[in-house]
Amino acid sequence: MLVTEFLDQSALRFPQKTAVIYGKRRMSYADLKDTSDRLAADFLERGFPRQARGLIWLPPSEDVVISLFGILKAGGVFSVINPQVKAGKAAFLIFDSGAEVLITDRRHYRDLMAGSPDCPSLKHVILTDGSSGDTDGPDGVEVHCYQELLRSDPVRNLTFKSKPSDLAALIYTSGTTRQPKGVMMTHHNMFTAAGSIITYLESKQDDIILNTLPLSFDYGLYQVLMALKFGGTVVLESSFSYPFKIIERLCSEKATIFPIVPTMAAILMRLKDLGRYRFPALRTITSTGQVLLPKYIEGLKSIFPGTRIFSMFGLTECKRVSYLPPGELSRRPSSVGKAIPNTETFILDKNGQVMTQAGVVGELVVRGPHIMQGYWNRPEETAEVLRSHPDLGEILRTGDLFKMDEEGYLYFVARRDEMIKVSGERVSPREVEKVLCEIPDVMEASVIGVEDDILGSAVKAFVVLREGSGLTSREIIRLSALSLEGFMVPKEVKILASLPQSLHGKTAKKDLK
Repeated sequence: MLVTEFLDQSALRFPQKTAVIYGKRRMSYADLKDTSDRLAADFLERGFPRQARGLIWLPPSEDVVISLFGILKAGGVFSVINPQVKAGKAAFLIFDSGAEVLITDRRHYRDLMAGSPDCPSLKHVILTDGSSGDTDGPDGVEVHCYQELLRSDPVRNLTFKSKPSDLAALIYTSGTTRQPKGVMMTHHNMFTAAGSIITYLESKQDDIILNTLPLSFDYGLYQVLMALKFGGTVVLESSFSYPFKIIERLCSEKATIFPIVPTMAAILMRLKDLGRYRFPALRTITSTGQVLLPKYIEGLKSIFPGTRIFSMFGLTECKRVSYLPPGELSRRPSSVGKAIPNTETFILDKNGQVMTQAGVVGELVVRGPHIMQGYWNRPEETAEVLRSHPDLGEILRTGDLFKMDEEGYLYFVARRDEMIKVSGERVSPREVEKVLCEIPDVMEASVIGVEDDILGSAVKAFVVLREGSGLTSREIIRLSALSLEGFMVPKEVKILASLPQSLHGKTAKKDLK
């Protein structure tokens, strides 16, 4: 039950099959295994300590996949840094993780060194471009050429040093409200999470995943891990910045699985001339990160007729919580479904008691083998969310408010810390956003609370309109009042060209505030 088995077992079964595609480059399972073995062997020869951390700061490519498996096969712990992260934040992640190895390119490395980072743990930098001689490292840091390391003699009988209870990854949270935290995941955590998701998605070895999501984002990372586990192919794209390019890629690669976040659905719905494209191979669309609004579900059905849509909910601390079977979309489009296989979910009241009554709001907690081991070097914050419950045992407190219906399907209400208190009444931003997006011409909406001298707090909305729309802020407020109680109606609406996004593709409410 090691993550390294994902690659090694598929390489035995399908050695010549394409595992990873990036641009015009294609890498087979056999080559991917051989190359990652060579990298691992070099790490071991240099005395890479067991459970040492290795950080990968690169654009999404086969080099990221080779690097993370090389680190794992040497008994280490990997972490992927988003290539858009600035040098200051990268330095923080290196310092916080205590990384000994950084795999990056010259541009990122020079940006990092220009800031004179405090990275006392760092011993080796591996550059994927250029040669080791054209960039000097600070005192105590050796700079190596990635291609030179991979040209070593073929590896025979590489001795793996990991066990299922060892850490495999530090997956950093997006840090949208505070400093990023390293979520500690063991091989066992990641093995079971991937297996559960593959089970309900009914993934097959002939599946081709087109992934535009950052590999620093657990949702994007698992597209690679799951593809290698079931023997499929993953197509890596740098971003969704050029949506028509992605649409054409879906067609040309005959992709069967397309993971998205809701902001991507909103962008797709604004595109013109999509009717000229056909997607006969596309079997599955998945969405998580934020809750997929019913309006987006209908838009995706129109663009991709006949494709199964999985609306899901998850968080970095346990990868995935729930999924809504595609057959339930029409009956309960606002639901995020039930717990994934091998997982249990419960809703607790403020006293920690399990609630079974339909429609009552409480905190969602999760129990299962995929729950994190805690936050790296943050015992107090770990203790806040990992608890021992007298009836349930070890649980993860999500901090998210949920309710469920009579059949046990879950509905997201709000993040506890995002609820808005207006004249003593509690307002769920999600509920207001849903109503706003049902107004014709409103394509996206995000709601926050702002200070108000009379109400204490008031609802403020930010919306993105369909191109060419003449809808005004006053009209949006009037139309929303037809469906919302008075205290929930936005006091102010601001129309934007686009909503700010985090590096993971979620709406960055911190920037709106």
